[in-house]
Amino acid sequence: MSPEPAGPQGTVDVVLVKAGRTKIRYPAALLHDDGARLTVRAPWAGAGVRDFGFVRFAPGDVFTEHYWRDRWYAVKEVRTGAGGLKGWYCDVTRPAVRTGGELVVEDLDLDLWCSADGTDVRRLDEDEFAASGLAERDPAAAAAAVRALDELERLARGGGLGGMRA
Repeated sequence: MSPEPAGPQGTVDVVLVKAGRTKIRYPAALLHDDGARLTVRAPWAGAGVRDFGFVRFAPGDVFTEHYWRDRWYAVKEVRTGAGGLKGWYCDVTRPAVRTGGELVVEDLDLDLWCSADGTDVRRLDEDEFAASGLAERDPAAAAAAVRALDELERLARGGGLGGMRA
């Protein structure tokens, strides 16, 4: 599959869909699209500060986000505005779909956090995933999502998340 042209001035709109609804939409600079992997960069798109207890996302933070058309996850490198690495936030998603200036990913609830020094690797939202009913509605997708989370954890524990470059 060949890369598609970016939207105006090399940007795409990242659209995160959850349970059939748009959860968030934000513009991002398109850094890389080789037909399989897409990499974008965007400032923290949330409203205000999001404190998870183990990491805070705040205005000024910069996310370099890696999406794949053939993998069931996205890896987001999180840095402070000054460039300090906070870590990697990983979303389990269906493979990304890009049409022109829009990049759509469907969030499947499972997430993984890996701190910058690699000492804090944690699986997140497994309760939400279980409650989502995906295993009953689409057992193949649920199995792919669990495999993706397992793969992300292996990558994080092996130091493989930091090797992604645009």
